[in-house]
Amino acid sequence: MPPIPSRFAARPEGFSRRELLRRSGMGLGSLGLSSLLAESLRSGAAESPGFLNAAAGKPPHYRPRARRVAHFFLNGGLSHIDSFDPKPALERYAGKPLPYANLRTERKTGAAFPSLFPFRQRGRSGLEISDLFPRIAEQADLLCVVRSMRANLPNHEPSLMLMNCGDAVQSRPSMGSWVTYGLGTENQNLPGFVAMCPGGYPIKEAENWQSGFLPGSFQGTYVDTRHSRAEQLVENIQNHATSAEGQWRQLELLRRMNRAHAEARPGDAALEARIQSFELAYRMQREASDAFDVTREPKHVREAYGDTIHGRQTLIARRLLERGVRFVQLWHGAGQPWDNHENIEKAHAQNARDIDQPVAAFLVDLKQRGLLDDTLVLFTGEFGRTPTVEIENSGKSKLGRDHNPYGFSLWMAGGGVRGGMSYGATDEFGFRAVENEVHVHDLHATILHLLGFDHERLTYRYAGRDFRLTDVAGRVVHALCG
Repeated sequence: MPPIPSRFAARPEGFSRRELLRRSGMGLGSLGLSSLLAESLRSGAAESPGFLNAAAGKPPHYRPRARRVAHFFLNGGLSHIDSFDPKPALERYAGKPLPYANLRTERKTGAAFPSLFPFRQRGRSGLEISDLFPRIAEQADLLCVVRSMRANLPNHEPSLMLMNCGDAVQSRPSMGSWVTYGLGTENQNLPGFVAMCPGGYPIKEAENWQSGFLPGSFQGTYVDTRHSRAEQLVENIQNHATSAEGQWRQLELLRRMNRAHAEARPGDAALEARIQSFELAYRMQREASDAFDVTREPKHVREAYGDTIHGRQTLIARRLLERGVRFVQLWHGAGQPWDNHENIEKAHAQNARDIDQPVAAFLVDLKQRGLLDDTLVLFTGEFGRTPTVEIENSGKSKLGRDHNPYGFSLWMAGGGVRGGMSYGATDEFGFRAVENEVHVHDLHATILHLLGFDHERLTYRYAGRDFRLTDVAGRVVHALCG
C-alpha cells in the first residue's frame, strides 16, 4: 500500500468525502450505501459512547426461539372480516344498522356489510380462514392468528409508525432496527436489515425502517424489487471500470482518511456509521449479486413462488435470511394499497392473488429447509377495516370499508409460535377487540421475547432516557408461544 499523499496526511479533510467518492469512480453498491445516504442519520445525536457495530449484537437475555424475522406488511389495512376473523352475525344484520352507539370511524359508515369471501375450517386444527387466501389457508396448522389486535388511531400515518416503530407520534427506531441492534447480523457482507418495496416507497416512506436515534448502521436498507436482474436491484453492485485490487486500494485510502477525520472528532456516531457503510458496500459486491439472483434457484423452486414481482421478492427474502440477514420486511400494496374504501371485493381479491402463492410457498420452503423453527414470520397491516359499509357524501354505497384500529387480525408462524390456533376475539360484528386484547406494544414485547430479549431491558440511552421499542408499555403474550 503506498503512503497517503502528504496533502491528505497534513489535512485529513483535504476535500470532502463526497468529492473523493465522486472523483474516485468506485462502484460501491447503493444497497450498502443506503444508511450513508439516509435522510438524516439521527444517530449523530446519540449519547451512547463509542460506536456500535451492527454485526456485533448483544447477548440475549435468555435462550431465543427465533433467530431471524420475515415481516410481510400489507400496506393500507387488510380487512380482517374478509380474511381471518369470521363474523356470521353480519349475515343476520346485512343491510341493517348495527346496534352500536360507539362505532367511531374516520368517515360515515352505513349498514352491516358481511364478508364476500366464504370462511372454511382449514387443516387438522380447523382454523377458520376465508377463501381470500386459499394457498395460505392450506398452511393453517402453521399459523397463529391473533384476532384481538388493537392500535391507537384510525389514520394510516400514525398506525404505520406504531406498528413499525412502536410510537404513533414521535420519531423512533423501527422494529427491524431494534432487532438488528439486539441480535446483530450473522453475515458482515450483507446488511442486517433489508426492506423490500416494489415500485417506490409506502406511506411515511423510509421512516418505516428508520434507525431513529440508534446508529445509522441499524437502518433498514431499501431495495426496489420491481426489477428482476441483480444488477438492477442493487445499483452499481459491480464495478466494471476498476479492478478489484484497484478498488480495494481506493477504499483503503478512503478508510484511512476517514479514520484520521474520526480521530479528530471522537464519539461522532454518524461519521462511524458512514465509514462502516462504505466498507459494507465494498464487501457486498462479493455476495449481494448471488443473494439477489433468483435464477440460481432450481426451476421448481422458482415456479413454486411464482414468476411475479412478489414471487421473486419473497424468494429473495428466503435467500437473504438463510445467508444471515436478521430482519427482512416485504411490503405489499405500496402502489395499490389494501386501503379499499370502495369495491373491496375486487380490490382485495386482486391484492391477495399477488401474495397468496408466494407467502404459502415461503412457509413450505422454510419448513422443508429446517429454517421455520427459528424464523419468525409476521403477516400484518397497520389496522383492520369496519364491519359496516362506507358511505359517500351522496349517500350511495361504494361497497368498501373504512379504517378500524379498534379490532383487527394478524398472524405469526414459526420461530417458537404455537401453530394452528387463534387467540383473542373481536365482538360479534368484528369492530372492537373484546377478549384477550393485544395492543401493538404487546405484540412487540412478544416478538422480542421470542428473539431472546426482555423488552424492558433491551434499551438504548438517548436524551437522558433509556428508550425501548415498547416505550413504557407492553406485555409478553405467553399464550402465543409454543
